[in-house]
Amino acid sequence: MVLVLVLLLLPLLFLTTSTSSPSHNLLYPNFQHLNVKQTIAETKINLKLKPFHTTKQHQENKKPKTETESEKSESGKLKLKLLHRDKIPTFNISRDHRSRFNARMKRDSKRVAAVVRRIAGASGYEAEEFGSDVVSGMEQGSGEYFVRIGVGSPPKNQYVVIDSGSDIIWVQCQPCTQCYRQSDPVFNPGDSSSYSGVSCGSTVCSRVENAGCHEGRCKYEVSYGDGSYTKGTLALETVTLGGTVIQNVAIGCGHRNQGMFVGAAGLLGLGSGPMSFVGQLGGQTGSMFSYCLVSRGTESSGTLEFGRESVPVGASWVSLIHNPRAPSFYYIGLSGLGVGGLRVPISEDVFRLNELGEGGVVMDTGTAVTRLPVAAYDAFRDAFIAQTTNLPRTPSGVSIFDTCYDLNGFMTVRVPTISFYFLGGPILTLPARNFLIPVDDVGTFCFAFASSSSGLSIIGNIQQEGIEISVDGANGYVGFGPNVC
Repeated sequence: MVLVLVLLLLPLLFLTTSTSSPSHNLLYPNFQHLNVKQTIAETKINLKLKPFHTTKQHQENKKPKTETESEKSESGKLKLKLLHRDKIPTFNISRDHRSRFNARMKRDSKRVAAVVRRIAGASGYEAEEFGSDVVSGMEQGSGEYFVRIGVGSPPKNQYVVIDSGSDIIWVQCQPCTQCYRQSDPVFNPGDSSSYSGVSCGSTVCSRVENAGCHEGRCKYEVSYGDGSYTKGTLALETVTLGGTVIQNVAIGCGHRNQGMFVGAAGLLGLGSGPMSFVGQLGGQTGSMFSYCLVSRGTESSGTLEFGRESVPVGASWVSLIHNPRAPSFYYIGLSGLGVGGLRVPISEDVFRLNELGEGGVVMDTGTAVTRLPVAAYDAFRDAFIAQTTNLPRTPSGVSIFDTCYDLNGFMTVRVPTISFYFLGGPILTLPARNFLIPVDDVGTFCFAFASSSSGLSIIGNIQQEGIEISVDGANGYVGFGPNVC
């Protein structure tokens, strides 16, 4: 039975969850054992994972298989399967882990540069830059995460990448003046009975940054940091998530699209702005969503859930910090870092967002490797090195990493646990696989953090893997669940 979401002013669960339910930090011991042999084996398994191929079923846009369906529980939360890009049909995939990893890191560096540039220049874009300046590369090895949605009436199923740093929803549309290759047929608005163009004078059009107008219709243009872009018409359309139909969602219908979006139809923005998917759902979900990013090299799927019931009981909460210069991003208060149960002597000022909108710490699903200001990174890295003197060092061959180890021949190694200390008291410790990662399939492992000269810190998706993360946009909090997901 198809359910249609209606606008409900739902009471927010956060106040109950955060005050009457005890919070529990996700804690690992001060030292952990990393299974080197298993981790290396997973890099090889990862190359053999079979994606969800573009089948005749997908081409005809029938109901997708259960692996990509969303679920509507009795409690009212909306739950989607969240897939690692290795499960999505792509083209020209390298079969070598090192090559794929190097390509991923190059794109990651472009992403970080674009985020920094956007925040630094958010008060005014150059003529060729419009909207979100965030890269969500989906080419081979980019490590992004996808959901499958239906667009239009009847729904045409599409893979879209999720991006917590973007405030727009868009898909490629016919007629294509310029389109990249995607795994599903390009959406044709002419086949949808619910498609409705947005007029230039509408409230919806006024919410789009740097919107244009042509023949009375609202136009959008988003330029990404690596030269990728999407241009087209803004429309109101029906979006279907499994059995749930959401009407009048503002989406970009892209007729000119270029760049690193191979394999997916477009992007589902989860930023904090009014035009993101979260912002448009608003009162229907209490502006709350949760996600779990699946670990690399696994057959499992992660989850993306919307609504007040998506929040795990016992989550530890950290206040969101609003940056007027970059309102789309989720800033949080980080006070320090720990290695092996010992707090590294780093001034809290290094992580503080100043009154000019500079510095601070952003949670981002699109960035892979966590970036830290040079002063923080150097002290943090040195503390890690001091506690791993028993492990043989080696050059990585990956430009952003300067601390790597040759673990070839080891079954397991004992490593100091990494901790994030947040303002207000919560402590988040990471599993070993989230901070010591393989860059090839022969035993080279690197400390998965990098320095940034910008002063901005970004907590990337590698460090977020396997952790229940919730965002309460209405009340201004990010939560970390007590369980591994």
